[in-house]
Amino acid sequence: MSKTEATGLESLGLDNLSRIYWNLSTPELYEQTIMRREGILAHLGPIVVRTGHHTGRSPNDKFVVKSEGFDDINWSKDNKPIDKENYEKIFSRMRSYLQTKDLFVQECYAGADEESRIKVRVISETAWHSLFARNMFIREHNRENLKGFQPDFTVIDLPRFHAIPEVDGTNSETFIIINFEEKMVLIGGTSYAGEIKKSIFSVMNYLLPKKNILSMHCSANVGKNGDTALFFGLSGTGKTTLSTDPGRALVGDDEHGWSSNGIFNIEGGCYAKVINLSAEAEPDIYECTRKFGTILENVTINSRTRYVDLEDDSLTENTRASYPISHLPNIVKGGQASVPENIIFLTYDAFGVLPPVSRLSTSQAMYHFISGYTAKVAGTEKGVKEPKATFSACFGAPFMIHHPSVYARLLGEKVEKYNVKCWLVNTGLTGGPYGVGTRFKIKHTRSIIDAILNGDLDSVEYEENKIFGFLVPKNAPGVPADVLDPSLAWKNKNAYDETMNQLAGKFIENFKSYENDVDKSIIKGAPKVGNNL
Repeated sequence: MSKTEATGLESLGLDNLSRIYWNLSTPELYEQTIMRREGILAHLGPIVVRTGHHTGRSPNDKFVVKSEGFDDINWSKDNKPIDKENYEKIFSRMRSYLQTKDLFVQECYAGADEESRIKVRVISETAWHSLFARNMFIREHNRENLKGFQPDFTVIDLPRFHAIPEVDGTNSETFIIINFEEKMVLIGGTSYAGEIKKSIFSVMNYLLPKKNILSMHCSANVGKNGDTALFFGLSGTGKTTLSTDPGRALVGDDEHGWSSNGIFNIEGGCYAKVINLSAEAEPDIYECTRKFGTILENVTINSRTRYVDLEDDSLTENTRASYPISHLPNIVKGGQASVPENIIFLTYDAFGVLPPVSRLSTSQAMYHFISGYTAKVAGTEKGVKEPKATFSACFGAPFMIHHPSVYARLLGEKVEKYNVKCWLVNTGLTGGPYGVGTRFKIKHTRSIIDAILNGDLDSVEYEENKIFGFLVPKNAPGVPADVLDPSLAWKNKNAYDETMNQLAGKFIENFKSYENDVDKSIIKGAPKVGNNL
């Protein structure tokens, strides 16, 4: 597909190029990927690729260009500033690097809501990254509309180009640089395709709140009666598992906006972690790993039979599948839904003290939203088995450009306006910390989610947790009483109380960095321990 000079790449200073492949279809990108030896075809049709030593995101290599008029950026370890001068140095060398090279261009959208979506142009030196962009963003099916496509944001993605840290002011040879003034994203030194999707998510996290739209790192689904539910949760909490429900249609699995029109998916595809994926536990996602159009990242494959092994983590535990959401059988076409009736914060509590379900007030919801808590096991190296509390603001700190209070304020306003019910669901341990306790049974967690979404917990009796202040139901369909109250599962009640206080202290310590910048009403949602009692 040809472009005129006005809509081409000349305005970016990209000239003396070899061949430009504009908006190739999926089969065409398959052909280019295989011909260029970027990937190989697997049994039943997915394409398998390797990302080299970068098998995940590089958070220490993400930067935002310092520009006048963008004083509302929350400069932090997640939004590290870089000078315009260094940005220009890198971009200039990227232009030189691209001379005489082939390029692939995909033009698409971020945001299913046409009132707030942005046009995105992804320029890459690899065919499979162009296919990734085609999978993950929203496609324009009318090719006539692409003839005059003018991007709102452009991503230039060059995995084989490397920065010079001592010259460019980067932390390594890898870089992800967002320039809001120039509406550009530069990516280099990494083949991990997730950087493309997350850079545009970061862009949307800056743009949408300025329109009074809450951008969210969450999944969303809709029941048969049209009720919408949101699922927030960090890795390992069960967000994908619990939101992919055969009885509910999926809006999206990772990135959403909440406007006055309701919920909308920012993406057009899914990027699922597939290590140890099974047909029994995740039948729909499993089937997607066996379809034409799916990209399998760092999944091992038998070079002769071309069968893949989803259980092999020899390359990385972060094996991924990228596929268009239309690969799934039960989705909300158009990617939009009504205002949510329920918001569920998922956490894996490795300390074993949080109940499997708690009802949150608006203040508590805002507090837990900013906290973004889960826990991970430190590991077994040298006998270390202590759980470690992990906090990620808004359940997605690396992608939030504004201060977390901006997103929390929008959440609180919308929860109050639409009378949304908020819940904290623990999918982690009970009966003791890691090494002693056991994980909540998935059947009990599913029963809890069903009870929330069916309204079965609206009329039951609750008891207030004396430390965290949230309300814990005394009964729920299909869930024993000793499961709902985790203190009953501990052999030593004093040890339970002590561990609960320790966890509350970790929450309070983590929140100290936000106290001076958030509304005092949010502080009311904090746990009570020590001087806070």
